[in-house]
Amino acid sequence: MSAEILRIHPDEPESDRIQYVVSCLRSGKVVGIPTDTFYGLAVDPVNLRAVERIYEIKSRLKHKPLSLLISSLAQAYELSRDIDSSLDKLAEKFWPGPLTVIVKASSRLPLRSTANTGNVALRVPDAAIPRAVVESFGLPVTATSANLRGTPECTHAACVRDMLGDRLPLIVDGGPTGRCVPTTIVDLSGGAGSWQILREGAIPTHAIALALQR
Repeated sequence: MSAEILRIHPDEPESDRIQYVVSCLRSGKVVGIPTDTFYGLAVDPVNLRAVERIYEIKSRLKHKPLSLLISSLAQAYELSRDIDSSLDKLAEKFWPGPLTVIVKASSRLPLRSTANTGNVALRVPDAAIPRAVVESFGLPVTATSANLRGTPECTHAACVRDMLGDRLPLIVDGGPTGRCVPTTIVDLSGGAGSWQILREGAIPTHAIALALQR
């Protein structure tokens, strides 16, 4: 059975269509959605069966945690613990945007949804559709890229359909994504002001360093 394709305006998402996406997430379904970098696979991160389904769909290694899309810095505080000023500095400069920050996960998140690492990767996307979904859902959603392990990421809904259309019930078509470069990943989980670049992407390392020196 092929995925349903749902067109949503990329800049002014229709509320009834966002509600339909949210109803699918609440029922435990995996939904392909656009972000500001690539298309991703969204599920409710506290629904462990839905989380497992993402690993099955992507043929993803089970020890790799899933990143989460959030709508605000306040939500980041709700999902993490032992935060220092580094998160505030990076969020002020780069959120919404292509920055993923790894922090220690709060007890609100099941350990399985962190791939048993105890850490969580968070970002506020610079795209209206995923932010509207998160705000309406009232919870973060997963953001792992909508592609099979070892294959290129998708910047169009048609790519997701061709690669994963027989594995997903719904794909949101929000047009092409705004970027074709992945997020920069900064690990702040070490605490005490320590930080490490795990992947340099759309934001260069020197810009991260400058923001954290302020």
